[in-house]
Amino acid sequence: MHAIKTLLADVWRLSIPYFRGEDRWAGRILLAAVVALEFAWVGATVLLNKWNNTFYNAIQEKDFPAFKYQLALFCAYATGAIIVAVYQIYLRQWLEIRWRTWMTDKYLTAWLEGDTHYRLRLKGDVADNPDQRIAEDIRSYIAQTISIFIGLLNAVMTLTSFAVILWGLSGDFRFTLGGSEFAIPGYLVWAAFAYAAVGTWLTHLIGRVLIKLNYDQQRFEADYRVDLVRVRENGEEIALMDGEAIEKARLLDRFSSVVHNYWGIMIAQKRLTWFTSGYGQLSNIFPFIVVAPAYFSGAIQLGQLMQTSSAFDRVQGSFSFFINAYQTLAEWKSVVDRLVGFERAVMGTQAEALTSAYHLGQTSDGSALGLDATEVRLPDGRALLSVDGVRIRPGEAVLLTGRSGSGKSTLMRAISGIWPYGHGEVSLAPGARLLTLPQKPYLPIGSLRGALAYPEPLAGFTDEEMRQTLEDVGLGAFAGRLDEHALWPSVMSGGERQRFALARALLVKPDVLLLDEATSALDEPAEAALYRLLRERLPQAAILSIGHRASLAAFHDRQLRLEPAEEGPAQLAPAL
Repeated sequence: MHAIKTLLADVWRLSIPYFRGEDRWAGRILLAAVVALEFAWVGATVLLNKWNNTFYNAIQEKDFPAFKYQLALFCAYATGAIIVAVYQIYLRQWLEIRWRTWMTDKYLTAWLEGDTHYRLRLKGDVADNPDQRIAEDIRSYIAQTISIFIGLLNAVMTLTSFAVILWGLSGDFRFTLGGSEFAIPGYLVWAAFAYAAVGTWLTHLIGRVLIKLNYDQQRFEADYRVDLVRVRENGEEIALMDGEAIEKARLLDRFSSVVHNYWGIMIAQKRLTWFTSGYGQLSNIFPFIVVAPAYFSGAIQLGQLMQTSSAFDRVQGSFSFFINAYQTLAEWKSVVDRLVGFERAVMGTQAEALTSAYHLGQTSDGSALGLDATEVRLPDGRALLSVDGVRIRPGEAVLLTGRSGSGKSTLMRAISGIWPYGHGEVSLAPGARLLTLPQKPYLPIGSLRGALAYPEPLAGFTDEEMRQTLEDVGLGAFAGRLDEHALWPSVMSGGERQRFALARALLVKPDVLLLDEATSALDEPAEAALYRLLRERLPQAAILSIGHRASLAAFHDRQLRLEPAEEGPAQLAPAL
């Protein structure tokens, strides 16, 4: 019962925000329409049940006029049922896509805002494969939730409607025990309940292992897909290193987890299918076994036999809802667990961000960037480096050096506000715009125009500005391809991608520019030309660069070096 209460609480927390959100009226109207059509469908089955009595009695009595009339009546019932079925599916799908659109927007917002997606990755496997949870689990959750809700509603309404009919048709079951006579009113209802209760209990005992197996299967499938995408995205590097054999072995190892877990699902489903198939086959004949004595004794006619059998089947089927839907329920439970786990991971990460010990302030001494009492830590809590009293003035270029692994790039992340581990005061000039260019620039798929403006709106730059900027950074060959769509990371070399990123900086014109080995893929003459271009075109920008080449010093006003301390975190050496 505790597990059921927890599941229902999770489903309520996942579902109810949509029906209270900005799309609530459309969602409520569509849900009400689907429910109303389900009532109509159950009403049609009640009418057909009563029709069974009259129709089969007409056959038994060889009443041809009544037979023809009942056929015409059946056509009317069937037409109405078809209309209800068609529009219920249509409106259900309409509700699904609106709900999915709303929920996808909510999850994407939560995942992307405040650098949550990056912080989740730093924390490790807290919420594995967020892409799969947003793309697949939301779709599955909504479709299965509506299906289960409508199925359960149908079962309740069918049970309520047909239990009354079956109770009236079954009469009392009388028997003598120990010299006393007993009567069980509505015995067919109790027989249907007992039959379904035993079946439900056995189904759960046999099939409950499917919940964990389905949860794991979704994770293994997602891990396998992610690795396939990584091979595609890094195809050039893999080909250059002749790493296909290693990649194949790694992918097959991932796939072996998929296969091994799937075998577990197959075995569990086979056991469950043995029982549910046998239960289903017996369900076809069980109502006749229970009702047949009354028919052969002459107490009821063929029509009443068929009506009673149909009513018994409906009641027993309603009681057996969990048996028939168990596989879907197992999959649904695993999807609910994955979405709830994702929400908790996102909320926990956002809560950590709100309590971050880094404080973003404003400089008061005219400097563009300041660092005070700043200590950068690793995710395990160990201190990596310590910085205090650093100031960079507008128009000043500072080169940050140090041995590999000393924490230079991590300090850049902390200044940019995406590194959550550590504490200190990071100050910018009032209203200053900060831009960070990493060593590996990101180029989104789409038009070259959109990639160049990213993440700014396209309206902020004219075509002439874009073409001239590409010319200035040495990418004149791309100046006439602004409206071309391509996989730009594959089209451009590493050096061209870095030139492209610097073109963004020239367009955006930031007040503070952080360059994390942003020219490492270029030769020294090209690097020198681009640094001269930056100093010329962004004369008021404060520039902080990370680099290892000695030639970079000529393009910076001073240097800072991270030196390892004998004990504790690395420290910045005095300015040179």
